[in-house]
Amino acid sequence: MNWQQKIVDPDVVMKKIKPGMSIFLGTGVSEPRTLVKCLMKSDYHNLADLELIQLVNFSDTISLKTLDSHKYRFKTFSFGNMMENAITQGLVDLIPTRFTRLNRLFDSKRILVDAVFIQITPPDNSGNACLGVSLDVARSAMRQASFVVGEINPKIPWTFGDTLVNISEFNLLVYSTEDLVYFKRWKTGPPFDQIARRIASLIQDKSCIAFSIGPLFEALSPQLAGKRHLGVHSPVFTDALMDLIKKGAVTNLYKTIFQGKSIASYAFGTPELMTWLDRNPFVEFQGIQTVFDPVNIGKNSRFVAVIPARKVDLAGRIVLHHGKGNVISGPMELIDSFLGAQISKDGRIIVGLPSRNLRNDSNIRLSIERYYNQLGFEESIDMVVTEYGTAMLNGLSIRERAQAMIEIAHPDDRLDLFNQAKQKNILYPDQIFLKRSSRFYPHEIDDQQTFKNNVVVRFRPIKPSDEEQMRRLFYRFSDESIYNRYFHTITTMPHSKMQDYVNIDWENTMSIVGLVGEPGQGILISEARYLQESSGKRAEIAIIVDENYNSLGIATHMVILLMRLGKDRGIEAFTAEVLFSNYKIMRVFKKVFPNLKCLLEEGVYSVIMPMEDAGEHIHA
Repeated sequence: MNWQQKIVDPDVVMKKIKPGMSIFLGTGVSEPRTLVKCLMKSDYHNLADLELIQLVNFSDTISLKTLDSHKYRFKTFSFGNMMENAITQGLVDLIPTRFTRLNRLFDSKRILVDAVFIQITPPDNSGNACLGVSLDVARSAMRQASFVVGEINPKIPWTFGDTLVNISEFNLLVYSTEDLVYFKRWKTGPPFDQIARRIASLIQDKSCIAFSIGPLFEALSPQLAGKRHLGVHSPVFTDALMDLIKKGAVTNLYKTIFQGKSIASYAFGTPELMTWLDRNPFVEFQGIQTVFDPVNIGKNSRFVAVIPARKVDLAGRIVLHHGKGNVISGPMELIDSFLGAQISKDGRIIVGLPSRNLRNDSNIRLSIERYYNQLGFEESIDMVVTEYGTAMLNGLSIRERAQAMIEIAHPDDRLDLFNQAKQKNILYPDQIFLKRSSRFYPHEIDDQQTFKNNVVVRFRPIKPSDEEQMRRLFYRFSDESIYNRYFHTITTMPHSKMQDYVNIDWENTMSIVGLVGEPGQGILISEARYLQESSGKRAEIAIIVDENYNSLGIATHMVILLMRLGKDRGIEAFTAEVLFSNYKIMRVFKKVFPNLKCLLEEGVYSVIMPMEDAGEHIHA
């Protein structure tokens, strides 16, 4: 049979519908808008008591006024986009389920489908057409439906993967008179750019990433452009991912499943994206049972799930976005990515959000109990990122989480959060807070170096939440090292002493710590600081390095970092008191400061290290 003989007017399709039918509609770009608009406008008597089923609704074709008339009942599996208000009003039925279970629901006829309206490409000479860029559970719906209608739209890209259908699978065909559902690119701004820069620093080469739509992902794409051999296993393919692939950051060579291919179930974006996807052999579209399967996700090592959040509390609990423009909008749609990241070797879950909303209210709260659309799974969150920093939550107690979260809140909100946490006994009763510290924390200090034996150390300013790590570092030192550092024997370092040490005002004191290990799991192994004298021209310097990392060059590098920071702040010389027996640190000082002067008195060197010409002969 010639497929053109199946072409009919949309009204003919409407007349074939029987009262009480359940009609499955394609999602996103594959929504058959010509058929749906005709369905909404038709007044045929047979179009009564119909049930419309669509995974996620993004277009303006579904009339809530028509739904309110009880002519149709609408079922969906996501309250994203415009469906939220309709669900709240009782006009739409929400079916909560994990996306990986949807095929099972349709195949088992737990979700009954009598008819399918879906958008396809024009058929080729062999009578084959393409499902394009929205697969979800279309095949399962088509298998059980007795009446399948394809809406032919030449603007749909022909894609590879599990997308091929034969025209014999359709009872009738109509030509589309509507444009595709396009999505404008999201605008970003300084907060999202800063958040994206921090998240990108946490994503390693050869990682596997998943994208959605929104300003966070728009900002993240250019920040990942310098990465190498990224892989893509994503529910959604977007313009931002297209940009990233064009820049050469994505090769998919280190994926275990679908190696060499970027895979997704949907594409949402601009006409440019649709043109680029047309017959692109490096991108494949698979059903959600494949893309959302946590086992498939977990087969890829270093899988990173980036989650945009609306709110987060001091325990690390998350509130998701909801409403218009949101694809992933509920916990049930994220659980598979969570599980996949946990299965994945070196996988991680990163939450990103601005510290404040558009009304200048803090997005970091004492508790999120009163907020709708909570994610849960706080024990699975590895990191929370704002424009002010990264809270590494993995393995932290509630008290330590609260400290870490307060540190990445907006500086003007931290004192209030601190006081609320103390009132709820989340923090110690004697916990101190330096308001100046939160305002002047030197975020710009961010350094990473590789030392002897390929030991990689990350350097950043000290934080109050480093208290426990600094305490552990102290107890790892030998008695000799403690004596060299403090000039007397110290056996304990309680909270009362250590919190004074880690709370820095940044006006007179500078402190840098070094960490080894993966971000989020790093161990603090060194600290260097200087304390300015009253004149402001000199500063006393002190360095400690874990004895397991001695003689690698770490102390020298930290002295150089402090020297450069001191120069920028007008310091003309460092001073130090060094025991005669502490030849190691003297060797470091002499290396960095060739013009140092020292006076030995009663077994202690008084050392003066002029900044002039310091460190110029050393490549840090």
